[in-house]
Amino acid sequence: MLPGAEPHEGASAADLDVVAAVLAEAVKALDRVRLPYLLIGGLASTLLGLPRCSTDVDLLVRPVDAPAALAAFEEEGFRTERTNPHWLYKAFRRDVLVDLLFQASGALYVDDEMLRRSAVRAYRDVPVRVVAPEDLIVMKAIVHDEETPRHWGDALSVVAAGALDWDYLLWRARAGPRRLLSFLLYATSVDLHVPREALRRLGGLVLEDREWEWNPRT
Repeated sequence: MLPGAEPHEGASAADLDVVAAVLAEAVKALDRVRLPYLLIGGLASTLLGLPRCSTDVDLLVRPVDAPAALAAFEEEGFRTERTNPHWLYKAFRRDVLVDLLFQASGALYVDDEMLRRSAVRAYRDVPVRVVAPEDLIVMKAIVHDEETPRHWGDALSVVAAGALDWDYLLWRARAGPRRLLSFLLYATSVDLHVPREALRRLGGLVLEDREWEWNPRT
């Protein structure tokens, strides 16, 4: 577990309507200062896969924008904490924790392609910009460990939803190819569809150190 990821005093299980209200306030704060962000974590899994009871909010921003994002939360009335200068700040409102991440596991950062592929969806009537399903699968597959098996469960539900850009997913999987290959093989073991060509290409990257070229604009 990365430093700063432990359960934090001051956050507790909150009603989902309260979570939605705090999400709306967090999005309002970032929109007010025109900072790009992406909803990730359990709430994103709920929107892209299957509903899951998640009572915190995970927002991913660019590292350069993290201090301004935290300041925007403070101006909106959140209590804030600079938890770890390398990847994580925290904000609190009405017993809801907002994790403000500027690096996801696997050294994944918000980039132009991640923003381009994101989409605005509604969580309990709150419009929010959500990470693309391919990016969420990669994040969830990499962050999974023995103490947090829910991450693979979340990712499986996103795979099951279908309509994935497998070329893009494999390009993003360079952040953790062994973990992604393990996850996708597991997905096939529970009868989810993963194209054989995707497994071959990812297996080549892992076992034979083969790279492939991909232009995200094609």
